[in-house]
Amino acid sequence: MKDNLNRKLKQIGVSVLLGSLFLTGTMNVFAKSPADPNKVLRYVFPVAETGFDPAGTHDLYSAHVHNSIFEGLYTYDYLASPAKLTTRTAVAMPEVSKDGLTYTFKIQKGIYFAKDPVFKGKSRELTAQDYVYSYKRLLDPSLRSPNSWLLDDKIVGMDKVLAQAKKTGKFNYDMPVEGLYAPDRYTLVIKLKQPDQNFPMLLAHQPAGAVAREVIEHYRDKAGFAMANPVGTGPYVLAKWTPGSRIILKANPDFRGYVWDFKASSPEDQKIVNAMKGKKMPQIGVVDIQVMEEGQSRWLSFSKDETDLFVLDGELTVQAIQDGKLKPELAKKGIQLSRIVDPSIDYHYWNMQNPVVGGLTKDKIALRRAMAMAYSADNQIKILLKGDAQKLQYPIPYGIVGHDPNYKTSIPYSVKAANLLLDRYNYKVGADGWRTLPNGKPLVIEMTLSGNTLKSQQGAEFWKKTLDNIKIKMTTKSMPFAEALKAEKQCKTMFKGSAWIADYPDADNFMQLFYSKNIHVTNNGCMKIPEFDRLYEQTQKMNPGPERDALYRKMARILEVYMPVQMESTRYRNALAQPRVIGFKKHPIIPSEWMYFDIKK
Repeated sequence: MKDNLNRKLKQIGVSVLLGSLFLTGTMNVFAKSPADPNKVLRYVFPVAETGFDPAGTHDLYSAHVHNSIFEGLYTYDYLASPAKLTTRTAVAMPEVSKDGLTYTFKIQKGIYFAKDPVFKGKSRELTAQDYVYSYKRLLDPSLRSPNSWLLDDKIVGMDKVLAQAKKTGKFNYDMPVEGLYAPDRYTLVIKLKQPDQNFPMLLAHQPAGAVAREVIEHYRDKAGFAMANPVGTGPYVLAKWTPGSRIILKANPDFRGYVWDFKASSPEDQKIVNAMKGKKMPQIGVVDIQVMEEGQSRWLSFSKDETDLFVLDGELTVQAIQDGKLKPELAKKGIQLSRIVDPSIDYHYWNMQNPVVGGLTKDKIALRRAMAMAYSADNQIKILLKGDAQKLQYPIPYGIVGHDPNYKTSIPYSVKAANLLLDRYNYKVGADGWRTLPNGKPLVIEMTLSGNTLKSQQGAEFWKKTLDNIKIKMTTKSMPFAEALKAEKQCKTMFKGSAWIADYPDADNFMQLFYSKNIHVTNNGCMKIPEFDRLYEQTQKMNPGPERDALYRKMARILEVYMPVQMESTRYRNALAQPRVIGFKKHPIIPSEWMYFDIKK
């Protein structure tokens, strides 16, 4: 039941806020959005978005828009630390059966999708059946959703539908599923194969937002996605989109408003509370997003007061931050800094299906291990990140349930040892000064770059020098961000950097990155290590605690034994805001916060 669920969630460090921010039928809700069309927030993305269908994309920047347009059952409290789960379209937290397998959700009445010609002039109310359809889309084999891992192999009876889809080549959305159904207009029931204490948090992730079936069927492209025509129940609608260049969101005039009433978690938060408490939200009427891949372009735009809010990274950090604080000259101008440790990991992976670097034989393990031993996270943080990151030795980052602050990697930084290891496994140095494969053929490591920015080039140069030290030749291949994502999902890259920020604040969200059933989804290294898989499946049946943590440590050691991935760092997330921005704080989980803060005209 609710109290039982609360206890489970508190065990993993996530408090539960039972009150709804947008609960209809209370004095804190408005029939129409109170947003002011004259309040325009100017924002920038460092890379291009990939589209606006919750089932079709899973990059951070598209998620900014998803979070603004589509609504899941749950979200997170704006100021709470640690993160507090709260309702979004659900009436309350779910009722859970004693065995932890059956979840019953009640949907708020009177929530409507934004107006669209598909609805033929009628108001289209959100119902429980919309979530049934939206969740089925994540599992439709023909869509190959990168977000299928959220519900894959979790729902009772879904296997029958998937088996029929495999046989017929078409997913039957009308076929009843024992564990996913709506007994009435406002009730959703989900039956799980096994207990999952993270389940409500999974449903707070952006891909679990509700879409309307008639919208998808009308606007879908050849791949089955409605990337250019997002229609949701959220506070904003897509007004204009020039792919890879500009996105303009306007406040949804029919969105139910709410009164800002969050509680402070720190003295800094109290200033936000004092400025925002009691305001009718959302306030911002237009969000104007431009894509600027070059860091200096973003900095210049902010310096010229052409951008209201943006996130610093890489070489930009030293221009604004000194010893972890905003530089005095910026502070005097009223510039604001929101700085958090990201619940994220930066890592490089080797494609375990690639014939040069992949495989579990000793010579392939030695090759990957040598490259890892030649790499220095300390140097990368100092040189590339200007000290604005923390060294990461564990696959579970700081601030996430299951993180072990005392864990130390078994992989030493030693160029000498790396060369000796390569010598031992017959990666000999040829006449041209570069090592060859044990069979005498050329050894060339190709790094895939997402975009051709200064940041990506600097990262590639750092790794090239790293591999130069062990006489391994490295080349690069630059691809647009969206194409690079597609290539790694198809296991077509050899060596590539990647990053993952928490979708929900539990270790499972990170360990699933290396689980073989998530190949083509989130397992970018396309790795299949049976021992790791076996332990991962055990952790799925366990509550957070010392026993589960012990298995996670074993799993981390297994990754070091086979070396499919090199852990690097956890970044600080530094967001700069102009003086006119009121009440902004970077949230560790929510990708976009503009429905929670204000801006002066």
